[in-house]
Amino acid sequence: MTFGFLILSFVMSSSSLADVYRYVDENGVIHLTNVPMGPRFKVLFKERADNFKAMPNFATYDELIAWAAGKYGVDFALVKAVIKAESNFNYKAVSRKGARGLMQLMPQTALALGVSDSFHPGANIDGGIRYLSYLIGLYNGDLLLALAAYNAGERAVAKHRGIPPYTETRTYVRRVLDHYTRYKKESKTTATVAVKKPQTKENQKYSLHSF
Repeated sequence: MTFGFLILSFVMSSSSLADVYRYVDENGVIHLTNVPMGPRFKVLFKERADNFKAMPNFATYDELIAWAAGKYGVDFALVKAVIKAESNFNYKAVSRKGARGLMQLMPQTALALGVSDSFHPGANIDGGIRYLSYLIGLYNGDLLLALAAYNAGERAVAKHRGIPPYTETRTYVRRVLDHYTRYKKESKTTATVAVKKPQTKENQKYSLHSF
């Protein structure tokens, strides 16, 4: 899937982030913000728990994923694969170990990344992709090691000098790679359709506001 430049403005604070709003301007540029500037901005999704639908492949996450993936230089399809394996797109997911949200951030990891609310999709996706980007760089682009570290931690990878011999971690890496292959194929199909149908969601231009 090919994404251009995204205009996005989120106000970060120690409190939970607010609702996210969206509008498409006359040039086809998509604007996302939690501070709507006039009636042209329409609600993309609400922050309140009762207004989110915890369901697989929640399509509205694609724009947030595309923004952060482009921002940190991580493959859009890889991020979707990680989210699928981590939480099955349930923004309220909590693991037995306490990991939270779409990309299952541990509290200490979220704190280090400056994510104040791991249950907010935009904040969780941004933090999770930033951490994933860091791991990919740390292991010189080796996705197997990066994914293993995302699941088991950097210390475990260093201790075992590779993918730890944990059933959970090895299963996790295989699962993410399987999802990644599928999402890559879907992205190619979507990109082909987008070329034939200009100004669809898949090929609209994006730009970025600082926040």
